[in-house]
Amino acid sequence: MAGKASESELTGRYAVALFDLADEGKALDAVAEDLMALQQALDGSEDMTRLVHSPVLDRDEQWKAMSALLDKMKANDLTKKFLGLVTANRRLFVLSGIIRAYLEKLASHRGEVTADVVSAHPLTDSQVKALEDSLKKALGGKVAIAPRVDPSILGGLIVKVGSRMIDSSLRTQLQKLKFAMKGAG
Repeated sequence: MAGKASESELTGRYAVALFDLADEGKALDAVAEDLMALQQALDGSEDMTRLVHSPVLDRDEQWKAMSALLDKMKANDLTKKFLGLVTANRRLFVLSGIIRAYLEKLASHRGEVTADVVSAHPLTDSQVKALEDSLKKALGGKVAIAPRVDPSILGGLIVKVGSRMIDSSLRTQLQKLKFAMKGAG
């Protein structure tokens, strides 16, 4: 448990530092876009996941790969410098946590509520917009969507806003059916 707490503190410190620098440099949205694109790359590629979690790769190898990706994305200079620091400090393994914490801080700064949304496949822009509109009506305020892909849910969505969670994933529905069938037999 101590590992999770210190990892959370670590991601929080990095996210706050990046947020403060982005705010000072008037680059909050540009950095957020870069981070969301990076999260999509992490969610969509086993190679990316291995890159950020591999203890075998040294920081120079990790930075070469990250730098190439950031150049291809045409990432903001602040995002590049920040990820250079994260890579140099051997902290790429908490990149997803930093991204999540940054987006939460940005949403809070804007008076938005963050909704963590897990889907089996990447959501299209129109699906994200429809989900934002639905959540805005249900919650009565601004909503920022933090999408994540998890193929193991098979289909449907898991939406978490604060301590409330709606799980309409196919995996959960199948588990409920399995449990109900055990009880009937």
